[in-house]
Amino acid sequence: MMNSRKGFTGPVNLGNTSEFKILEVAEKIIKLTGSSSKIVYKPLPQDDPQRRKPDISLAAKELGWVPKVGLEEGLLKTIDYFKELITN
Repeated sequence: MMNSRKGFTGPVNLGNTSEFKILEVAEKIIKLTGSSSKIVYKPLPQDDPQRRKPDISLAAKELGWVPKVGLEEGLLKTIDYFKELITN
C-alpha cells in the first residue's frame, strides 16, 4: 500500500480466492500437525458470514497483488514457523 498510487487508501481485501469451510481448515490443521485435538461445535454467531471468499479484485488492480501460496502450503509454513518459535 505504501507504493500504491497517490490518494489510494483502501481498504483492500487480501486472501485466497478458493473457498474453504472452517471445518475443512480445522481438519487439515489437525492432520498436518498430528494433533489429537477434537473439534468442538458451537452455535454460529448471528452475524457469521455464510461465504468466506474475499473479493481481491481491488488488490489485483491497485496493488498488482494475487495470492501465490495455496492453503496447505501456507498452513505448513505457518506450522513450521510456530514450531521454530516454540523450540527456541
